[in-house]
Amino acid sequence: MSMNPGYPQPNQRPNMQRVAQPNPYGGQHLPPQRMPQQAPVKTSGNVGAGFLYAFGYLVVIWSVHLVNVFVFRGTLTYFGVHPLDLSSIWHIFTAPLIHGSSAHIAANSIPGAIFCFLIGLSGHRAYWEVTGIVCVVSGLGTWLVGGIGTSHIGASGLIYGWLAYLVVRGIFNRSAGQVVLGIVLAFAYSGLIWGVLPTDEGVSWQAHLFGAIGGFIAGATITSDDPPALQAKRAREAQMRQARR
Repeated sequence: MSMNPGYPQPNQRPNMQRVAQPNPYGGQHLPPQRMPQQAPVKTSGNVGAGFLYAFGYLVVIWSVHLVNVFVFRGTLTYFGVHPLDLSSIWHIFTAPLIHGSSAHIAANSIPGAIFCFLIGLSGHRAYWEVTGIVCVVSGLGTWLVGGIGTSHIGASGLIYGWLAYLVVRGIFNRSAGQVVLGIVLAFAYSGLIWGVLPTDEGVSWQAHLFGAIGGFIAGATITSDDPPALQAKRAREAQMRQARR
């Protein structure tokens, strides 16, 4: 019984190896290579993260406040920012957690939780990048120009930074939705603009001003908050640059 060797048998896979084709003008032609598929862009929106950071913010500041009042009798205010005191420069990380009174912490609770939720929607990395930049810029700025002999406490520097970030990030991310949200927040909290000026005695306008500067810097520099369309565009551009190499 003869078999035609020109056809592959059912259990025999045809040879799929690419073969160079002769080129009458010299050289060889290879069959066109398939471009690698672009990895899907992962969106960073996360409602769960938003609630986590909003709730966590409230738990942390209120826990510290209650411990300060009932256990340490208010002495934790020592860990505020002491301008130009080099030994206490690390207080820039503790000062936002401490408040001087119930009215002080109450004023910072609702707006802080709202801003934490909105930033948390962009994911964990974006939240911590923004918060870290704002905390450092606000703290260092206050430490430099806050006035010798004063102590600066409270989360208002963070709040001004978070708000500034939410207002400007849509411009740098080229996101219409984020721009609209920024405009709404700018109108809703327009009264806070006066807090960056030295108008009220006993209010740390330095923390407010430098917190807002830190928020602007965060909005202009970080990329972890990019919307999916911008992420996809940057991924395509990176892939094209790699293909040219």
